[in-house]
Amino acid sequence: MSEFASVLRSWRDRVSPADVGLPAGSGRRTSGLRREELAALAGVSVDYIVRLEQGRAEHPSPQLLGALALALRLTETERDHLYRVAGAAAPAIGLVPRHITPGVQRLVDRLGDVPLAVFTTTHDILLWNPLWAALTGDPSEYTGLRRNLVWRHFTEGHSGVEFDAQHEEDFASDLAADLRSAVGRYPRDESLAQLVVRLREASPEFERRWAEARVAEHRASRKTMVRTSVGPITVDCDVLTVPGGDLRIVVYTVAPGSDDEARLDLLRVTGLQAMPVAQAASVATV
Repeated sequence: MSEFASVLRSWRDRVSPADVGLPAGSGRRTSGLRREELAALAGVSVDYIVRLEQGRAEHPSPQLLGALALALRLTETERDHLYRVAGAAAPAIGLVPRHITPGVQRLVDRLGDVPLAVFTTTHDILLWNPLWAALTGDPSEYTGLRRNLVWRHFTEGHSGVEFDAQHEEDFASDLAADLRSAVGRYPRDESLAQLVVRLREASPEFERRWAEARVAEHRASRKTMVRTSVGPITVDCDVLTVPGGDLRIVVYTVAPGSDDEARLDLLRVTGLQAMPVAQAASVATV
């Protein structure tokens, strides 16, 4: 058995269904994930997982390796080992981090009573909980550049979200300044450089704000979600930075005792009925 097949099987066995938000069910012969469960989490067929574990499938793509690392809750060291034994280059140092560490994943799992999502430092959405999707819309519908919040804000506007004038100004200014800060930290990241080029070409507003050369990090805002199934909900948005990983955990909260709290409580019941237990929006790691 190859090293890749060996570690894949071992790491699958150590992840329980509860770790990834799945019911344990009955009649399980293993405490770990079944092949079909890992396949569903990684977005591939069960047959392909079987072939990987039997050493019959060679050269899995970096995108699949990233999906497996996320599904198996690998540390960065384990993730890099998975890449190398699969014959792929480990994610390069100096590029925008995209790896969801087990600790970040546990935060998402345990804070399911508030809308929460994880973004890269350049505002690509990576992971979210069902309440986030119920409140903001399902991010799994986003593809390509639309997975990036800055791109959507400056090229599509913010349909379904209302700000007061000051918060709208601050939010747009912070997004551009935040992106410039990321460029300074990750000058070798070609995808980030290309995002800035595309934004400057597509959005005169972004170009104007980029020319201001402001450097900052977006930390907080207030907005109203107007397209939920239970009516408008005004939320406070706070952005937490993951030390060492440079990821952003975005958390929405509401004022205690308010009508917004009552609507959010209702959304937890009615808005999640068609939602899966957890969503993983990214299969790529850098």
